[in-house]
Amino acid sequence: MLYQIASFLLDVVGGLLTGACLLRLYMQWQRIPFSNPVGGLVFALTDWIILPLRKLIPPLGRVDMSSLVAAVLFQLVQYLLLALLLSALASSSLWTWLPVLALFGLARVAVSGLIGLLIVYVVMSWVQARSPLSDVIARLCEPVLRPVRRIIPLLGGFDLSPLVLMVLLQVVMMVLGHLQGSVMR
Repeated sequence: MLYQIASFLLDVVGGLLTGACLLRLYMQWQRIPFSNPVGGLVFALTDWIILPLRKLIPPLGRVDMSSLVAAVLFQLVQYLLLALLLSALASSSLWTWLPVLALFGLARVAVSGLIGLLIVYVVMSWVQARSPLSDVIARLCEPVLRPVRRIIPLLGGFDLSPLVLMVLLQVVMMVLGHLQGSVMR
C-alpha cells in the first residue's frame, strides 16, 4: 500500500512538472503568447529549471530543447525514485532500461495532457465562454484537430472530431502501456 501511495504521488508531481514543460514547449512551437493564465502557470511551474538549462542547451530552430530536456529529466527522476522504492536498482539491467521507461512516461504524459486539453476545449465550446483561457485552449487544440476534421465531417452541426481524437489517443495510451509492460518483462 505504501508503494502505491508513493507511486501515485510521484506520478502526480512528475506528471504535472513534465506536462508543464511539454506545454511550454508546445506553446512556444505554436507561437502562443504566454501573457495569459495558462502561460503564467506554465512559467511559474517551469522557470526554475528551464532558465538554468537554457544557458546550457540552445534551442533547435523553433524547438525549445531545454523544455524537452527538463521533461525527460523529470521522468527519469520519477522512474529512478520508483525503482529505489522497489529496491530494484540492485539489478544493473534496470539502469539500462531507465531512459526507455522515461521516454514511455514522457509519451504517456503528452497523450494524457492532450486528452485533458481536448476535454477542456469541448466543455468550453459547449458553454461558449469567451475568455483568454478559451482562446489559448482553442489555439492549442486546433492543430491536432485539423487533420481529423478533414476526415470526419460535421454531423448535424456537431463536430465529432474531438471525440474521435480522444478515442484514438486512448488507443495510443493502451499501446504505450502494452509496450512499456513488454519492456519490463
